Amino acid sequence: MDKPVILITGALTGIGRATALAFADSGARIVVSGRREAEGQALEAELRERGAEAVFIAADVRHDDSVRNLVDGAVARFGRIDAAVNNAGTEGQPGAIVDQNADSYAATFDTNVLGTLLSMKHELRVMQAQGRGSIVNVSSTYGHEGAAFASVYAGSKHAVEGMTKSAALEVASLGVRVNAVAPGPTDTGMLDRFTGTAERKAALAAGVPLGRVGTPGDIARAIVFVSSDAAAFITGQIVTVDGGKTAG
Repeated sequence: MDKPVILITGALTGIGRATALAFADSGARIVVSGRREAEGQALEAELRERGAEAVFIAADVRHDDSVRNLVDGAVARFGRIDAAVNNAGTEGQPGAIVDQNADSYAATFDTNVLGTLLSMKHELRVMQAQGRGSIVNVSSTYGHEGAAFASVYAGSKHAVEGMTKSAALEVASLGVRVNAVAPGPTDTGMLDRFTGTAERKAALAAGVPLGRVGTPGDIARAIVFVSSDAAAFITGQIVTVDGGKTAG
């Protein structure tokens, strides 16, 4: 097969951006997506400078028509989608559960859960017709743990992991794989917003067995592997990439 075609949502920063760069370095053709046009065009140019065929398509994963246009645009540009990475996500409004409301719930679940659902809906529409493909949803260690003051975010990632396993069972016989990668603490803007200060981030790192917060590149390398044919017998799994945080 010629160069694989990869679609990445939430590609403009953090783990999504690192994943786009990792796929570019592996020789893939890449469709990156996000809501900010200027940043998306800059990322497209950077990927092209690395020698990758790349295109940015603006999309908002909270809206069905936008996701449909993204997926159809990727197919129109490259003819197929071999792997999709659903990384678009938000931490919403961390805080005590008694301070949450319908608006803070929607702010998190519309992107993390509905966005993942709509992305898989349209990606699987294409991949089932192809008879092959791989989807990697980006979850979190909070997707299978509780987290004080992050109940809405943790709940959204529990939902992502449940949808991942359910979708994998639906399409396993059709040649399509669906998995999730669950990062532990990773040095991104989201972690900064969760922890608030460098001191709190350092305290969090001290609680990780390897004594450090991961980098976006650590997570990106795992995503590239799980997406690839090297992981052809892996589906319906939550692959935790956390430096040993949950080992105990």
